[in-house]
Amino acid sequence: MTTPLTHFDSQGQAHMVDVAGKSETRRIARAVGTVFMRPETLALIESGDAKKGDVLGVARIAAIQAAKRTSDLIPLCHPIALTNVGVEFTIDRPHASITCEATAQTVGRTGVEMEALTAVSVGLLTIYDMCKAVDRGIHFENIRLLEKDGGKSGHWQAGA
Repeated sequence: MTTPLTHFDSQGQAHMVDVAGKSETRRIARAVGTVFMRPETLALIESGDAKKGDVLGVARIAAIQAAKRTSDLIPLCHPIALTNVGVEFTIDRPHASITCEATAQTVGRTGVEMEALTAVSVGLLTIYDMCKAVDRGIHFENIRLLEKDGGKSGHWQAGA
C-alpha cells in the first residue's frame, strides 16, 4: 500500500520520516491565527490591568517556548534546532480580536511549519488562559500556515 501521507510506511504504520538523505537548507515558516473576545476583554488586555498581568507579553513567551517544544507535543515531529522564532500580535479593536503571527526559522533537513503553527496555537491559548476568568466566550479562528520556504518543495504561500 502506498500513500501520499509521509508519516505512514508501506504497511500503513505510523513512523517518523527519515530525513537523513535531505539537504540542509535554510527553512522558514509563517503561521497566523486570531482570537476573538468581548470588547471589554480586549480593553483589559490593552490597559495592562488584567489580573494575571501583561497578557501579550506572557503569550509571546509561551508561543516562543511552544515552538521550541513542538517535537514534545506532536509525536512524529523531529526535534529542530531553531535559529529564530518571532511572534507578533496585532490588535483589531473594531472586531475585538488579536491576531498572532509567528515565524520560525532553522537551517536543517526538515521544515518548521509545525513549529510556527504550534507557536500561534499556544500563544492564542495563553491569551484565553489569562482572560478566561472574565470572558469564557473567547474563541479562535483561522489558525493556518501563511508561507513556508526551503527544502526540496521550495516556496509555498497561501493563496498563491
